[in-house]
Amino acid sequence: MKALVRILAGCLAVIAMISCTGNAPGPMAGASNATAPPTDYRQLATQAGRVYALDPGVSRIRIYAFRGGRVASAGHNHVLTANVFTGFAYLPAAKLADARFDLSFPLDKLVVDDPAMRKDAGPAFATELDAAAIKGTREHMLGLDNLDAAHFPDVSIHCVSVAGELPHAVATVAVTLHGQMRQQLVPLVVALDAARLRINGAFALRQSDFGITPYSIMGGLLTVQDEVAIEFELIGVPASFDAPR
Repeated sequence: MKALVRILAGCLAVIAMISCTGNAPGPMAGASNATAPPTDYRQLATQAGRVYALDPGVSRIRIYAFRGGRVASAGHNHVLTANVFTGFAYLPAAKLADARFDLSFPLDKLVVDDPAMRKDAGPAFATELDAAAIKGTREHMLGLDNLDAAHFPDVSIHCVSVAGELPHAVATVAVTLHGQMRQQLVPLVVALDAARLRINGAFALRQSDFGITPYSIMGGLLTVQDEVAIEFELIGVPASFDAPR
């Protein structure tokens, strides 16, 4: 019996290691399509209201992925941070329904399991991961069997419509991920002063809704849960556009 316990313990250790490392995919062949602002924001800047450039230097976008399965305790929760993105927002002078925003970030620029972010996320994320484990997690996440960043390098979020009354609003957003687009409602809290725009919100999505198969090994004994949480604080400053040549 003691020998069996030792064997099971060894198997769990291997499972935990595989969940963070595994077979690394080859170099990504694709290139990010996250580019300069859509040209219509230049047009919106000529109308009543104001266009804001979303500043990644002071904004915050965090993505939380959760361990699952019967031996979930052998795996880890993960925190992803999008520190590189392109984004713009338009706030009209009168009718909030005319507001909009667009944001796009490249998957290969995501920061995975930054120690400070893990600590800030609370006790469920407090496990310290070494560099090899973090590297393995990142390679799995971007690889062919998961996000497939080589073929789908960017995530984009487009505001389709806005309802509500400031400071509270509800946006219908179109999320494009893994080559598929899905719409959903996102509650927002919007703060505005003379210097900047602040948009706070959070939402959840299922990986399977975008054709992504959540990571799973040992017949589902250890998995990554389908549901992913996203929270954000977007800071915008008044945008300026060069005059057309």
